[in-house]
Amino acid sequence: MKADTRPILGISVGDPGGIGPEITAKALNRKDLYDICRPFVVADARFMGDVIRFTGLPLTLNKIARPRDGLFSSGTMDILHMANMDMDRLRYKEVTPEQGQASFEYVTRLIELALDRDIYGTITGPINKAAINAAGHHFAGHTEIYAHLTNTRDYAMMLAHGDFRVVHVSTHISLREACDRVKKDRIIRVIGLTYDVLKKFGISAPRIGVAGINPHSGEGGMFGREEMEEILPAVEFARKSGKSVEGPIPADTVFPKMKGGMYDAVVVMYHDQGHIPMKLLGFQYDEQTGAWGAMSGVNITLGLPIVRTSVDHGTAFGKAGEGRANPQSMIEAIRLAALLSKRS
Repeated sequence: MKADTRPILGISVGDPGGIGPEITAKALNRKDLYDICRPFVVADARFMGDVIRFTGLPLTLNKIARPRDGLFSSGTMDILHMANMDMDRLRYKEVTPEQGQASFEYVTRLIELALDRDIYGTITGPINKAAINAAGHHFAGHTEIYAHLTNTRDYAMMLAHGDFRVVHVSTHISLREACDRVKKDRIIRVIGLTYDVLKKFGISAPRIGVAGINPHSGEGGMFGREEMEEILPAVEFARKSGKSVEGPIPADTVFPKMKGGMYDAVVVMYHDQGHIPMKLLGFQYDEQTGAWGAMSGVNITLGLPIVRTSVDHGTAFGKAGEGRANPQSMIEAIRLAALLSKRS
């Protein structure tokens, strides 16, 4: 019998009160995803059953104790049942400590499975930061949880929407602190992480643009010296190591250049510098409801010893429990995790 080469991928559904469980179920209702991977869900089977009820999806639940026990067949959703979210405590659209605790347990179990090499890659649904903090877990988000539990020091966030990719030097900190984090050594490490993942995407000769932090990239020191003293030395170091890197490039110029095909990714200096252009491209307009829907982009954590991709949107409590959440970002996150798992 021919060996099954499809990577086994685990999905943590995120906060039970948000749209994570719904978009996971909708994604796993697609036969084409089973052609590229063997996905299963880390959740409580009870509320996943309720998701099937209110969405009307033609799915059958299959409880499993270990990833390898999954059926991995279209029409069946394999669930590693955690039994940690009673239905009488479930509150769609609300922030609760119980739901924060449950979502945290799904993530930590997923990471354990990946570190033990029981699975090839991980995909995360949206958690609510206030909920996990109310449960006593003081992390800014998934990225920090993964870094802590995998003992990873050098990591970075990549957002990807098709060929439009940004990687952040800093993320969940104040703008004032972000300016202080623009340092040569950190930029060099982020350029390296970016280069490595682009190679895993199958890009043989990655081209990387590096954004400046000040208007006009400092205009020769008139508007700030970070470009001259930190960013340019990092770019020059990367070039000497054989990488195709350009910068610092003014932020109002570098993104149109990437959209035009000049770069495979842009290294950005802080959270909003990368998130704003990504969400401008990635947010989708739902013509049926006349409202802006989910992001189609994917969040990838670089530098980890395990594969991690994620949806690039939040819990969207306003839509939770109604069956109208858009699963596109989850679909793309699963596809990308399957690709990275095969090339890791």
